[in-house]
Amino acid sequence: MTRLRTLFPLLALCLLLPALAQPPQVPTSPKTATAPTVVKTEPPSAAPSSAAHPLEKADLEAFFDGLVPLQMERSDVAGATVLVVKDGQELLKKGYGFSDLAKKSPVDPDTTMFRLASISKLFTWVSVMQLAEQGKLDLDADINNYLDFKIAPAFGKPITLRNLMTHTGGFEEEVRDIIYVDPHKSTSLREFLIHNQPHRMYLPGEIPAYSNYGVGLAGYIVQRVSLEPFEQYVSEHIFQPLAMKHSSFNEPMTAELAPYVSDGYRANTEKPAIGFEIFNPAPAGGISSAAGDMEKFALALLNGGELDGHRILKTETRDAMWTPQFDTSSQLPPACMGFYQTWRNNLHFIGHDGDLVAFHSMFLLEPTQKLVIFVSYNSAGSASKNRAELLDGFADRYFPAYTPPAAPAFSVEQLKDIAGTYQSTRRADSTKLAIGNPFGQAIAKVDKDGVLTIDTSKDLRGHTRKWKPIGKDLWQVQGDQARLFAIRNSSGKIVRLAVNFPGVQLQRVPWYEHKSFVEISLGVSVLILLLVVLASLIRFGRKLLFRDRPPLKPQPGALWITIGPRLAAFTWIIVGIWLLALSINLQKEALPSFPTIERYFWLINWFSVLAVFFSIFAVIAGIRIWRRADVLTISRIKFSLVAAACVFLTWYSIHWNLIGPVHRF
Repeated sequence: MTRLRTLFPLLALCLLLPALAQPPQVPTSPKTATAPTVVKTEPPSAAPSSAAHPLEKADLEAFFDGLVPLQMERSDVAGATVLVVKDGQELLKKGYGFSDLAKKSPVDPDTTMFRLASISKLFTWVSVMQLAEQGKLDLDADINNYLDFKIAPAFGKPITLRNLMTHTGGFEEEVRDIIYVDPHKSTSLREFLIHNQPHRMYLPGEIPAYSNYGVGLAGYIVQRVSLEPFEQYVSEHIFQPLAMKHSSFNEPMTAELAPYVSDGYRANTEKPAIGFEIFNPAPAGGISSAAGDMEKFALALLNGGELDGHRILKTETRDAMWTPQFDTSSQLPPACMGFYQTWRNNLHFIGHDGDLVAFHSMFLLEPTQKLVIFVSYNSAGSASKNRAELLDGFADRYFPAYTPPAAPAFSVEQLKDIAGTYQSTRRADSTKLAIGNPFGQAIAKVDKDGVLTIDTSKDLRGHTRKWKPIGKDLWQVQGDQARLFAIRNSSGKIVRLAVNFPGVQLQRVPWYEHKSFVEISLGVSVLILLLVVLASLIRFGRKLLFRDRPPLKPQPGALWITIGPRLAAFTWIIVGIWLLALSINLQKEALPSFPTIERYFWLINWFSVLAVFFSIFAVIAGIRIWRRADVLTISRIKFSLVAAACVFLTWYSIHWNLIGPVHRF
């Protein structure tokens, strides 16, 4: 659910015919020297070191009062809620702005309930561990043992709850029915999980691919084993013991608590509120809670699972949940049992972020410092950088101590094998959404000085980050602390990149899926067929408008495109028009209408089938034209180009699932 905000813009992007891309510019260096160039890297610097400010209420309030209102103004945010706790003492608990702009209702940090999205997962995993404490769940057993339906087999290895906790179940990404505002569209947790089961892309336990569906399975297992609805179980076993009176997983909200729920707003708060975002599956993103309640949850965790005499976990269970379970390098933050770590200035925060369309939240604990930071914004404009800006500013102000790692020397040739094109392991593979994969790829390059750039990696100012090596296959951003680690296969080839967020990795892309190849080929193919369509329309229009004139005829030895290739061109262009129409439709709405998307996909599906059928005639025409001796070379080339365009688009539509089940995306 974290980073969910990227899914719907991605869906719109993946449906938009891409512009013709420029080929990547690979930097070259003169080959005049006989010895390899050696890059002596200086330690990547962090934020300028300075004396720590005292972490006390007055200074802390001044810091947040200076930053949060500025963020809200810059990002057009209606309201926010903030909490900071140190050593069990509440230093700051404050609301900013409004929970309801129309009524000018101020945010109350004790009672205003924000939609916390993926922070929900922590409550789901605590519920799982409660049942594991009682011997009712085995974290390493096949999850099918606890379900009344089956997860389809793959790779000859079952999925376990431990896999789900670390997002290594291997599921592909799906977004159908994941979020809506009409409560009449609500389905049961079981029904959602059965009807939206994703395919599996990876061997369990091997590759992280963040999965809301996997957390939904865990929530349903809690429901099955406890014999209580999931929402009721969390309420009775976590919320009530901790006196969290303004917290609920109910979607829509109960009548009793509904008046306390903040509205959610678009990136432009002058437009109406979005409405109550119902998220499926609820265990992955359905919680609503207030800052005061999240304080109680945080204190219970920091206190070994107990607060005010009420215990929700054994201390050893809490410790196990905070123990690293999956990582690829000790130099990067690991995934723990449902929690993941975030590092800054020698602080190892543990917690979770959360994103809906409107709400964007962060809940982090630092066990050694007994520190709690919680923030939530209620508007879509906060999605881009506010949380990172707040956390970095906080850590640099109050805990500035940071020692940059020593950086050894490397030859440029040693570094260049990281260059290539990568895509997220969290992606669609077998569904309609896969069409967006090429356009979300990242291109990594290493220059002559051994500096790595990744075109999609930007800092808070929007500048492309520059990475320097600090160890074998380990890189760090110059002037910051973000890191990545190159993962090699048994042959020594770099196949994936591990990043600071342990829930995903970047996976090397085969050449035929490179976005440069795809964008150029797609753009050229569409242009060729568009010219065929335009030429046909011009001739038809001239025939209608100038009936008294003799019809145009091709020059001797030249041939106009015949009916089969022309029909292929027309149908492929119609497919593109439907894709463009769907993209425009999605961009107009804050939340997608899944039935509308399905109808578009139905049209796209069958026009694509028709286009593939007509493409057969285009290919036959492109082959037969070369057997004719009375035809000019330019006509042969013309027919061949149309045939090649149809072949590429046929491969494209099949490879990225334009043709296939319309209900899977």
